[in-house]
Amino acid sequence: MSITTGREAEAIILLRDLSSSVELVIPSTCYMEALSAFEDELKRQNSFKEQLSRQISETKRDVTSEHAAALSFHLEESLLYYVERIDEMKFRLREAISLMSINAEMIALNPEIVQASLNETLIEKDPTDNLILHCILSHARSHSTESKVFLSGNVKEFGLSKVRDALQEVGITKYFSRTEDFLGWLQSQS
Repeated sequence: MSITTGREAEAIILLRDLSSSVELVIPSTCYMEALSAFEDELKRQNSFKEQLSRQISETKRDVTSEHAAALSFHLEESLLYYVERIDEMKFRLREAISLMSINAEMIALNPEIVQASLNETLIEKDPTDNLILHCILSHARSHSTESKVFLSGNVKEFGLSKVRDALQEVGITKYFSRTEDFLGWLQSQS
């Protein structure tokens, strides 16, 4: 979602120009989570858009205010920009999913991962993130000889000390919450 909402400009750059020294891995459930989160975001955006449209309508009906015409004009202009931003977000989401599907290994969900997530709750407030974490832990265990780092902007869940400890236990040596920090670290490794 950080790519979709424009909070991580470096992330899309990383996906567009992926270094041969980097192998991306993503749980398959992350695709569904991104689509679901975007659906929720669109509902919020559409609610705001409807409120803005109502305000435009109300402002146009105000015949006594000396500011109503200018306000109506600017609100309509804002609505146009707002709709364009939503279209940009849709494009960024589709591009990110497309690039990830091409460039990243997908961790398939399996019964063992589901059972592990049910039996060990490392992220209590978000069962989906707990499932995602167990996908990552399972994959890391099965690739024990490879060097691994973790990149997620979800600091609230994945920044928890018990989560970071679990990542360390399976050989994920570094956690990055920002793509810029990951890219800086990657550059320092060469």
